[in-house]
Amino acid sequence: MTNDRETLRALADDGNERALDRLADLAEARGDVQELSDLLDEGCLHAGELLTRRAAAVRDLRELQRIADAGYDEAAEVLEQLLVSDR
Repeated sequence: MTNDRETLRALADDGNERALDRLADLAEARGDVQELSDLLDEGCLHAGELLTRRAAAVRDLRELQRIADAGYDEAAEVLEQLLVSDR
């Protein structure tokens, strides 16, 4: 079953967290980092997870800090690990 983006957006706007997660998956598949960031700002932790993976892969410490500041705590852990491994 394929969910169209508009339906998912409507469900997410009504508070459906699974729809938010699905929107994050679709944004990730398109490589739409801005939408992932917007979804994280809306409280979608799955978007935070996807953004953290991207930032960690390229060792973008500032982006990891931004993600952590936006509420995805695991980004702070990844940031800490990268900072320790750079010693």
